[in-house]
Amino acid sequence: MAGHSQFKNIMFRKGAQDKKRAKQFAKLSRELTVAAKSGLADPDMNPRLRTAIAAARAANMPKDNIERAIKKASGGDDDTSFEEIRYEGYGPGGVAVIVEALTDNRNRTASEVRAAFSKHGGALGETNSVAFMFERVGSILYGGEVADADGIFEAAAEAGAENVESNAEGHEIVCAPEVFSEVRDSLAARFGEPREAGLTWKPQTTVPVDEAQADGLIKLLDSLEDSDDVQRVSANFEIADEVLARMTA
Repeated sequence: MAGHSQFKNIMFRKGAQDKKRAKQFAKLSRELTVAAKSGLADPDMNPRLRTAIAAARAANMPKDNIERAIKKASGGDDDTSFEEIRYEGYGPGGVAVIVEALTDNRNRTASEVRAAFSKHGGALGETNSVAFMFERVGSILYGGEVADADGIFEAAAEAGAENVESNAEGHEIVCAPEVFSEVRDSLAARFGEPREAGLTWKPQTTVPVDEAQADGLIKLLDSLEDSDDVQRVSANFEIADEVLARMTA
């Protein structure tokens, strides 16, 4: 297993997302409902639902909220039909961006996503225009207080993970999507619930951005994430430590 260089950027984005907790719970509820509708309501028999529950728990979503979202789908009380759509494009500095959405109105979502790119110096592209720059993986984040780098590395390797990066802020464990639930459960049994866990698009290479580009890029990402229909946003940017320090000062 080898490390990679985007962990601080992930935690920087995670801090901004934590400020939008109510909206985050609404999006997690939508994913839980769609996941439960896609198969059995039993997470042991439904990998997507198991992943959605893991993500909800990592976000400290109340157990009652999780159960309510699943019951809503399995009980037939929700006849809303959501469609999964992926948008791709470029942000300031040539940064590649992937937007994953769950929507009941394709035209509304497309309009919101296109407007966000246009307003903040980006350009919406065609499907698969940037996806080749990313790899679909499971990502699990822990704070640095749970264990040292060697302890996390050993546990992650035993659990079947492929990749670990550790620094003063914490640890990111990366694994193949098909073993995500097993790796996540193994680590949770040893270290408790992670800060964040889920499937994501991981960049194979990153694009360095300066402070001016970073400011515009963060505004674009925030605008996209502010949409109720957008579930996740992934981008291949890299912000240098000194730029991060100035932005967070």
